[in-house]
Amino acid sequence: MEAIGVDVGGTNLRVARVGADGAILAARSARTTGDPDEALAQIIALSRDLDTPAVAGIGIGIPGRVDVAARRVLSGGFLDLSRVALADDVEAALGKRVILDSDANLALLAEWRHGAARGADNVAMLTIGTGIGGAALLDGRILRGRRSAGQFGHLTVDHAGLACACGRSGCVETTSSGTALGRLVAEAGLPPETRVEALQAGADQGDVDARDLLLRWAGPLRDAIDSLVAALDPERVVLGGGLGAAACRALALAPARSPWYQAPVVTAQLGDTAGVIGAAWAARQEGISP
Repeated sequence: MEAIGVDVGGTNLRVARVGADGAILAARSARTTGDPDEALAQIIALSRDLDTPAVAGIGIGIPGRVDVAARRVLSGGFLDLSRVALADDVEAALGKRVILDSDANLALLAEWRHGAARGADNVAMLTIGTGIGGAALLDGRILRGRRSAGQFGHLTVDHAGLACACGRSGCVETTSSGTALGRLVAEAGLPPETRVEALQAGADQGDVDARDLLLRWAGPLRDAIDSLVAALDPERVVLGGGLGAAACRALALAPARSPWYQAPVVTAQLGDTAGVIGAAWAARQEGISP
């Protein structure tokens, strides 16, 4: 049984037709502009392009808060899809059952079934890209809370910090996301095209400024991870998203502060495909919880 998985990111939209074994059979992508109506049209067009009679349903991962049972986007950050009737409109356009969940929940499901979280039923995940998403698996089930638990990008790490899109200040998304890294690069007077790999290479060669910049980026992330470990006691913490591997490496500069709150921190294995694989898996299950 095949399904279509849709991963809506802050800057990129990925759509794939995925087999029952998690293999991607065909894929499409597009840039997102931040306009929810345009994003809705892109999701419909790319999904229609991949649809076949073998497709049983469509799963869509959202960068924001989602009420899974009601199939409603509650809020978003860089791309706010709460303004559109996403599930209903895509379902009407393609005639296939549509499931919504947060992109981080779906990425964690994919890593649990096919990647870095295999063999563990208690896992915390942070997805680091334009913003920071989060998800947790407890006793083999996605943590949902009342509606949308897992908003770990909004753990406070600096009460005097920058304002966040959520209305609070000093969330880890404001300190340790890709957007935050870009701001730190600009503040350091470096070219805007400076990549994290160049910073890490410089730090390895003794560049104190590069090391300090990476520590400013990764230090608050370590505080957030320590808080997650204290609250959830996971078997491992998975870092995914476009900057997950770089963040995992940078954390070597900021070791855990207490022996009480430690768990292995590992890089996600599925890369950019985790979101679409998890979304398709959820669609095939005709529900989200494993």
